[in-house]
Amino acid sequence: MIKFENVSKKFGEITALEEINFEIKEGEFVFLIGSSGSGKTTIFRLILGEYLPTEGKIFFEEKDTASFKGKALCELRRKVGVVFQDFKLLANRTVFENVSLPLQIRKTAPEEVAEKTEAVLKMVGLWERKDLFPAQLATGEIQRVAIARAFIADPAVLLADEPTGNLDPETTKELMKILKEINEKGTTVIMATHNSEIVNELKARVILLKEGKILSDEKKSKYLLPKDV
Repeated sequence: MIKFENVSKKFGEITALEEINFEIKEGEFVFLIGSSGSGKTTIFRLILGEYLPTEGKIFFEEKDTASFKGKALCELRRKVGVVFQDFKLLANRTVFENVSLPLQIRKTAPEEVAEKTEAVLKMVGLWERKDLFPAQLATGEIQRVAIARAFIADPAVLLADEPTGNLDPETTKELMKILKEINEKGTTVIMATHNSEIVNELKARVILLKEGKILSDEKKSKYLLPKDV
């Protein structure tokens, strides 16, 4: 589904990624691990087509993303749901309105908007909070709203940037259960995290990055995060 082939990305004299190679298949759950500046966010933005690689090629559903322009680029981004680290919810809109926004933008029929929004809010356990505003929610609830919004349009891929970074262990477990359920429904999930407990519990594939390079790409029964990444 997603393939990076000898991808490097430079910003002036700064090398953000160097000779990155990996392939993520449809339906996989993959963790991206690495410290700030290791290249995780750059990989996400390359997948979204926000950046073009300086060298190498990126393929999405077997198509070279460098060829995506205009409508084709919009279609690519519609296939990718994103859970941002800073949520990016609209403060003046309710939970229902925030989650349904991607469908509204696509001019989905009102009946379908109502049906899908109810279904996804029930999935993340927030249907009873649908009329509240983000400021009225706990941090864990806000993150669940962000996940619901990213998932409501049935994306092929969901990118989650440190979605459990500021959450307590119990809320983290609830959130991971939701992401796992989304993955089990067929959505490819790529998650950036520093939480080794999450990685060990899920036992999914881990791509370890350091200074723009891949140190390892493997699936283990137990994974210990190196202290220097």
